[in-house]
Amino acid sequence: MKLFVGVTDGDWFELLAHQRALDDVNFWQPGGNRQFRSLAPGELFLFKLHSPDDFVVGGGVFAHSPLLPVSLAWETFGIANGARTIEEMRARIEKYRRRAPAREDYTIGCILLEQPFFLPRHAWVPIPKEWPRQAVQGKDTSLSRRLEQRYIAPCRRRCERRHPRGWEGSPRRRDTGGRRSSSLDLGKVPSA
Repeated sequence: MKLFVGVTDGDWFELLAHQRALDDVNFWQPGGNRQFRSLAPGELFLFKLHSPDDFVVGGGVFAHSPLLPVSLAWETFGIANGARTIEEMRARIEKYRRRAPAREDYTIGCILLEQPFFLPRHAWVPIPKEWPRQAVQGKDTSLSRRLEQRYIAPCRRRCERRHPRGWEGSPRRRDTGGRRSSSLDLGKVPSA
């Protein structure tokens, strides 16, 4: 089983964990200089909090990864960016950017995750001892059966309870009935 464990901001996680019925979330990358290519559509992306909170706390199904201007990412995803306003989103992004903050409409990496799930604190999964402490953005991995059972099975059970079809296979496409659907809208946005 191949998956990616992305290191995430605690504020991003806390805000999204308290939202009801999110169809998708944007796990943004502040640099905006390269597309995420570690997973194929339909593979699992897990959230790990920054150290010292070394726990897997949720995840989602990878759909795709465009590079977008921050304003378009906000317009498309709104609160699913893990921020209440575009100003709050920009402040979070600029906290992690290597360049000085700018008021221009800079580009960010967007990792669209469908079927997101957020584990309650009592269900957080400790990361393996083998996890590299220098991993800043995340780590892709193919897990051995032993590690998959110990660390990922709890996440799988949580996802399957919320989404009976699980995360196997390609991401779903759905009729949105006129509502915003980032998986459909962003499919038309050219990638950089």
